[in-house]
Amino acid sequence: QVQLVESGGGAVQAGDSLTLSCATSEFSLDYYAVGWFRQAPGKEREGVSSIMAGTGFTSYADSVKGRFTISADRAKSTVYLQMNGLKPEDTAIYYCAKSAAEWEYGLDGRNFEYWGQGTQVTVSS
Repeated sequence: QVQLVESGGGAVQAGDSLTLSCATSEFSLDYYAVGWFRQAPGKEREGVSSIMAGTGFTSYADSVKGRFTISADRAKSTVYLQMNGLKPEDTAIYYCAKSAAEWEYGLDGRNFEYWGQGTQVTVSS
């Protein structure tokens, strides 16, 4: 059964760093992308970053470019989101998800299925 489990969230100060982990099972990171998405209270879900580990292709939202880095450890079937220079506006629940189709990646949540339960990130000023 496909599963994605996020971890690593927490409460930090502005400027701090956090690394989120997404442990995956029952699908290959070589063929399916994993994306990170976030949703803040009262706001729509936003695509943050995604990675297609088989090709190394990555994508980032403009709001996180230069601050966040996505990576994948195929041996551990885990995708990471390194978040540096955190801002209060990064506060949200962060979810990871598996792309619905092989070789497809990007930041459109409609192209992803099998979502994790989410991990809370809170950044105070």
